[in-house]
Amino acid sequence: MAAGFGLLLFLAVTTPFCFGANVTYDHRALVIDGKRRVLVSGSIHYPRSTPDMWPDLIQKSKDGGLDVIETYVFWNLHEPVRGQYDFEGRKDLMKFVKLVKEAGLLVHLRIGPYVCAEWNYGGFPLWLHFIPGIVLRTNNEPFKAEMKRFTAKIVDMMKQENLYASQGGPIILSQIENEYGNIDSAYGSDAKTYINWAAAMATSLDTGVPWVMCQQSDAPNPIINTCNGFYCDQFTPNSNNKPKMWTENWSGWFSAFGDPLPYRPVEDLAFSVARFYQLGGTFQNYYMYHGGTNFGRSTGGPFITTSYDYDAPIDEYGLLRQPKWGHLKDVHKAIKLCEEAMVATDPKTTSLGSNLEATVYKTGSGQCAAFLANVGTQSDATVKFNGNSYNLPAWSVSILPDCKNVVLNTAKINSVSTMTKFVRQPSKDDSTATDAFVSGWSWINEPVGISSDSAFTKPGLLEQINTTADQSDYLWYSLSVEMKGDEPFLGDGSQTVLHVDSLGHVLYAFINGKFAGSGKGGSSNSKVSINVPMSLQPGKNKIDLLSLTVGLANYGAFFDTRGAGVTGPVQLKSSKNGSTIDLSSQQWTYQIGLKGEELGLASGTSSLWTTEPTLPKNQPLVWYKTTFDAPSGSSPLALDFMGLGKGQAWINGQSIGRYWPTNIAGNSGCTDSCNYRGAYSSSKCLKNCGKPSQQLYHVPRSWLKPSGNILVLFEEMGGNPTQLSFATRETQSICARISENHPLPVDMWTSDDETRKTAGPILSLACPLANQVISEIKFASFGTPRGTCGSFSHGRCTSKMARSVVEKACIGSRSCSIGVSVSTFGDPCAGITKSLAVEASCT
Repeated sequence: MAAGFGLLLFLAVTTPFCFGANVTYDHRALVIDGKRRVLVSGSIHYPRSTPDMWPDLIQKSKDGGLDVIETYVFWNLHEPVRGQYDFEGRKDLMKFVKLVKEAGLLVHLRIGPYVCAEWNYGGFPLWLHFIPGIVLRTNNEPFKAEMKRFTAKIVDMMKQENLYASQGGPIILSQIENEYGNIDSAYGSDAKTYINWAAAMATSLDTGVPWVMCQQSDAPNPIINTCNGFYCDQFTPNSNNKPKMWTENWSGWFSAFGDPLPYRPVEDLAFSVARFYQLGGTFQNYYMYHGGTNFGRSTGGPFITTSYDYDAPIDEYGLLRQPKWGHLKDVHKAIKLCEEAMVATDPKTTSLGSNLEATVYKTGSGQCAAFLANVGTQSDATVKFNGNSYNLPAWSVSILPDCKNVVLNTAKINSVSTMTKFVRQPSKDDSTATDAFVSGWSWINEPVGISSDSAFTKPGLLEQINTTADQSDYLWYSLSVEMKGDEPFLGDGSQTVLHVDSLGHVLYAFINGKFAGSGKGGSSNSKVSINVPMSLQPGKNKIDLLSLTVGLANYGAFFDTRGAGVTGPVQLKSSKNGSTIDLSSQQWTYQIGLKGEELGLASGTSSLWTTEPTLPKNQPLVWYKTTFDAPSGSSPLALDFMGLGKGQAWINGQSIGRYWPTNIAGNSGCTDSCNYRGAYSSSKCLKNCGKPSQQLYHVPRSWLKPSGNILVLFEEMGGNPTQLSFATRETQSICARISENHPLPVDMWTSDDETRKTAGPILSLACPLANQVISEIKFASFGTPRGTCGSFSHGRCTSKMARSVVEKACIGSRSCSIGVSVSTFGDPCAGITKSLAVEASCT
């Protein structure tokens, strides 16, 4: 690579986007002001973080090599009541888009307005359900009228703020509908009519930028159909005039209460990215780049956890997940070095052997870029290409920006890795409880059964969502049963049970005001069936059933018609003589929501709180309140809910979401390590078996004051609030490990030939926060070190100079770089390929 060519590529990579652009497309790429572009995108959903986090998240995305930020627009968030809009705080979509523009990045606005996204009801407002004659997501006039009205509202808002690229704004793409092709067969012939209507409606809004439909192979012109999935390298657009685009490359997977935590190895994610660009792709988006938090009652599913971390390159708390973020950054740089050749021509792929491929982009003017792939899952291979030999690890892609030199292989990581931990905040007496911060607890007992003047009586069992309109997770079903003295159901409870069938998602049963039993569904089946032993007495007996939702369905054909609540039968069964009484059709009394919700207890400002006589612990249906001082420092903050059962929590009136630490993941399916080679699925790589699906819950720092913060809990099952503790998210160690034969750092490819000839692999370390420096070298070895970050050990071959060389280069600096060669460390074992492994800490 000539020095001048390197400078040209460097300018292409670093030149910011110019706004006020004409955006079109052809068969190769999006075309911005007449120039084809290779673009890298990442999803960040504005309501899953806080406005004070947005600038940092956007900057870290830019630093990671992204060109575009992708976000959905959440209809139910912005129009909770028909005609009443909310774009304040975390809902300030315009502010988010403007911040992306200020950072010099572009935007893909996925309006939908169906979004899926593991978001409650798929992003639809529940009031849609009650419009007469409506059927969602099909050729239905009431639905199409509402969909068009909201879509036009969002487009008009963007236009008024000049946010489309044609107006000088950052928005270069918009999406209508979402993954409809996955389920459209269920809607019959109306599906095609609906998709054609949606496409025509969207394009009629005249945004001046292209529209896309993901997972929609029959998307009509001029809509671009795009791919979603773990791999999209084999995807082909439905027209030779459309570019190959990937709107969702799943960086991990969402988590559900009761399940282990999925994660995706970065080597596999990098492989999928490189394969996509190798085979003609020019726009790829990570879903998610930052997942964030499902605050409030925004989770869908049902049973999606409050955390939406998604194993994304930027974690739930806004910290870099290393080495995922850093390795992908290197992948992006390597691909951008190939951009000029990629956009100038079509790829040509040839076989180099079984599971081995070479793809070349070569122009008449001499530009050349190549990708060498080993798609086998078992064996590394050595291939001949352009007269040279190249080693290709299994399930990897090597990128050659000059068709000669390997700048990066997706299986070889040259990025810092980090070990993070949650540090429990100590109390004044070194206790681990929140007593260090709180000023004491007060409480209110939630009444069992009916306590509201708005309660009503109806015959039979009512479906929950139609009854509550999702204004609350909670619905009481209450019934009085008269027992005569000679009935077989009387006794000590050993021979009588209350049987209840429910669509859930959680059910609590109370008999004569006392808790009697409970049941829960799961992410694979929300149905709940319980048999509660009960002791009935002569005369009136009270049966109170509290039914709960844990987020409404968000995916699938006709997902909006899936019910919840007690569906029945509800029966009394006696084992004395086999008698059964069906209570299902009797006169039930209903109460939507809790008394505490009606009283506004979540704000903590009510005068009803008490501290007498003693704090109730491990009892169901209790509201708790305390005040606390904010833990010191600026590290991200979480609440550890171990000791509590299930419920909801608010800080200074802001909901941090549903908590459920007693929902434990199963013991099977997890492994200590996961082989990245071979096709990934959401069940392939799991951790956290036998532990709570979620124990720690994000508390945004911006929601806190230095002192006098109000924490309110509603505990459904029973727990001890004094066991709550705060924890800060800290980086425990930073590590790196580089071999002598590792490709040169991507940054070196903007240097001239002579510089690159004398340079070797470089190990780089950097503290995660700007105000930190490397304070200690915990481990350093040049030779044949073993282990991984946090458990490195010396091999038989090790240089005695390693620690002193590394300490001299790194201690006291925020970052450092060290050449990995015998000229730096000496040669402790000639003839053996050596590596440098370092673990450091920052303060």
